[in-house]
Amino acid sequence: MTDQPDRPDKEQASCDLKAFTVPSRRNFLKSIGVSSLAAATAPIWTQALEAQAAVADDRDPPAPDERRMTLKVNGQAHTLNLPANAALLDVLRDRLQLTGTKKGCDHGQCGACTVHVNGVAINSCLSLAAMHEGDDITTIEGLARNGKLHPVQEAFWEHDAYQCGYCTSGQIMSAAALLQDKNIGTDDHSVREAMSGNICRCGAYKNILAAIQSARIKVQEVS
Repeated sequence: MTDQPDRPDKEQASCDLKAFTVPSRRNFLKSIGVSSLAAATAPIWTQALEAQAAVADDRDPPAPDERRMTLKVNGQAHTLNLPANAALLDVLRDRLQLTGTKKGCDHGQCGACTVHVNGVAINSCLSLAAMHEGDDITTIEGLARNGKLHPVQEAFWEHDAYQCGYCTSGQIMSAAALLQDKNIGTDDHSVREAMSGNICRCGAYKNILAAIQSARIKVQEVS
């Protein structure tokens, strides 16, 4: 009679191994959130260098369905051959590799694609790149200055104003523009109304509001 394998011990060992190697859902979500916020708050020089290395100016003549245009993004001029109907969002993400600006609904309803054009927050998915030659375009990668995070970026980090992180860059860009708009009230209701175009499917609105109001004080100190 041969000895039977000790199945219970092996099964227990397998369970112990899985418990050791498989992260919990909480830790997984936490790590994703931190990674997403880190990307949304990355200083301009880190991601600008990546974009510069990945994208070269278009040196060939434009195709029949394209036109040659120059866009100024985060202080850097990019000369590109682009279709006349190219959305600004697609150019930023696909041609300039500035992927901090997110593609959400693609219908201007979620705010994930928010960027600044001449200091005004817009939905880049609804705007043609050809409309913005000569404009100053700022994405989340260009919000920091001289290696220092913008007060809104710092506040989002301090107040945990994110969960999955997908909407975070758009939330930050809208909030930064909001704090510069003197026509928007400083009370919580006015801030909620002004931010209503930015959807957070995780429901982190309470922390987002707290972050914006905290950043307001820092922005005033800087000004």
